[in-house]
Amino acid sequence: MAAGENQKLKMLYLQKILMEETDQEHGLSAQQLIEKLEALQISEERKTLYSDLDALERFGLDISREYTGRNVFYHLNSRTFELPELKLLVDSVQAAKFITERKSRSLIRKLESLVSRYEARHLHRQVLISGRVKTMNESIYYNVDILHEAISQEKQIRFHYGQWNIRKKMVLRRGGEWYRVSPWCLMWDDQNYYLVAYDAADGTIRHYRVDKMLRLSILPLPREGKEKFREFDAAKYTKRLFGMFGGEVMQVSLEARNEMAGILIDRFGSGIAITPKDEEHFTATVEVAFSQHFLGWIVSLGDGIRITGPEELTEKMRAEAKRLSALYP
Repeated sequence: MAAGENQKLKMLYLQKILMEETDQEHGLSAQQLIEKLEALQISEERKTLYSDLDALERFGLDISREYTGRNVFYHLNSRTFELPELKLLVDSVQAAKFITERKSRSLIRKLESLVSRYEARHLHRQVLISGRVKTMNESIYYNVDILHEAISQEKQIRFHYGQWNIRKKMVLRRGGEWYRVSPWCLMWDDQNYYLVAYDAADGTIRHYRVDKMLRLSILPLPREGKEKFREFDAAKYTKRLFGMFGGEVMQVSLEARNEMAGILIDRFGSGIAITPKDEEHFTATVEVAFSQHFLGWIVSLGDGIRITGPEELTEKMRAEAKRLSALYP
């Protein structure tokens, strides 16, 4: 790089240095600022530096001066986002199951660029403490944008819809047949994105997991189902269709028919241990937060799945079965 090539960019680089290298706990002296600019082939004199810092303050940067003996240290006192606010955003990105691990890391790196390199370490430590199940479908990040566009344009969409099999592979439902529906709204429940749409084929409102929608596109056809959605209540719809459970964490052994693999992977992620038992069944070990809601969830799956351990849990299920039997003699 030729000497002075960046000279015209001096103010931008000075702002960048203050953004990346300083915060309320870390400052730079005038000499350190001059040395960092010189490392970028930018010449700067002390008197001119003071004038440049004043100009940045007039531009809107909140630059503070800390006096330590005869030395003065400059640092940014405030930013668009405070560190606690960014921690909340990082937690939201990391917790969202609809965002893949790779996309989460990319978004968090961008959030880290909004603070100094020292504060960015606090955001990085926040990432490490989280071990939540994430989606494996990278396209969901773009599917959400397409769906918002289709809803805004009031157009129909088409897509392929997948489900997990026992080999943890996504296979297409309906033998790869296209789904064609009218999108009306997106819902976020239990850290998953769902599309709520009108299916003209049977005249009903249906929901679809966005991370299972493949090869999504907008059709040049007007959206249908306006009458169905005139009195649509999103809150009631969510409560009726989706449930959560929580409590003491334990390892649970299950035995199930092969077609139940997708349900378990959807709930607990692809990291669960699945072992074929025979041609029609498999066993799995999952970590669950136990509660009566968990037993109810197992019961709701019918005879396709059963608990095989630990013994205390199978005993609770026997008691639950007796309780239900007594309710329906």
